[in-house]
Amino acid sequence: MQDTAADTGETDRLENFPISFFAMVMGLMGLSLALHAGSVPWPALANASEAVLWIALAAFAGIAALYALKALRHPGAVAWEWNHPVRLAFFPAISISLLLIATGLMASQPAAAHAVWWVGVIGQAVLTIAVVSGWIGHRSFEVGHLTPAWFIPAVGNVIVPVAGVPLGHPEVSWLFFSAGLVFWIILLTLVFNRLVFHDPVPARLFPTLVILIAPPAVAYLAWVQLVGGLDPFARVMLNAAYVFTALVAVQVPQLFRLPFALSFWALSFPVAALSIASFRHGELAGSAAHVWIGTAALAVLGAVVVGLLWRTARAALSGEICRPE
Repeated sequence: MQDTAADTGETDRLENFPISFFAMVMGLMGLSLALHAGSVPWPALANASEAVLWIALAAFAGIAALYALKALRHPGAVAWEWNHPVRLAFFPAISISLLLIATGLMASQPAAAHAVWWVGVIGQAVLTIAVVSGWIGHRSFEVGHLTPAWFIPAVGNVIVPVAGVPLGHPEVSWLFFSAGLVFWIILLTLVFNRLVFHDPVPARLFPTLVILIAPPAVAYLAWVQLVGGLDPFARVMLNAAYVFTALVAVQVPQLFRLPFALSFWALSFPVAALSIASFRHGELAGSAAHVWIGTAALAVLGAVVVGLLWRTARAALSGEICRPE
């Protein structure tokens, strides 16, 4: 897919700027929202949440500008990513980032949050239909192409109610939640079939296993918004997230032996979702144990994000990330 730059004879790094960079924004926004949730029991975290929010906004603006420039200069490279069986799943990270940004802006900038939320909702709808249509269309996919990253396009719809209900759009929120929940059940079955009965996930994509935590954790947050409080189904979702966390935790030693790739940002948002859901449950149920679980997850998340920022900066400066494949 790569061309050579006419004036230097070297590959233009922008051509290889990957769509998966938007997973960084999801991780940063997850940290901001987790800090905000943690500020209920720990008020000192409020200022840190606001600071990380603006860092995430700056990251989104910069990444979006670079990817837009890539689309203008190298449309063929964007088309190659769209037709890639794995990278295709990361395009909705753009709309999910917008939905997370809207959630973060609700408290301080409600008008801006409303506008950003609608852009995110429309983008998520278009990308969900486009990606799922691509899955079931004329393209030939193999079992090895399936990873937990496939949750992003379809199951990501469950994020919509988190801000949608407070912003006054319950029916739209129910629509997206319903779609996300149904796709989660379908894709969870397919992913476990792939993990159990087929070859192991390749090293570069192994970190995406952590994404297994995110759907039930976010579904919990969406459900308590939609129904206005706790019920048995909410508890099922939260505890499912804890079960997946235990399964993923067993794999952590293997993660430390893998070379860095942008897929490592998949570690961040699921841990953030787990922390937020735990804090929220602690608040609604009056459970100190869940507050401490949320606090522990937040501490892990902070260490993960700092480590990922440092490693990403090193890889970007060395050109390791934007090398042709």
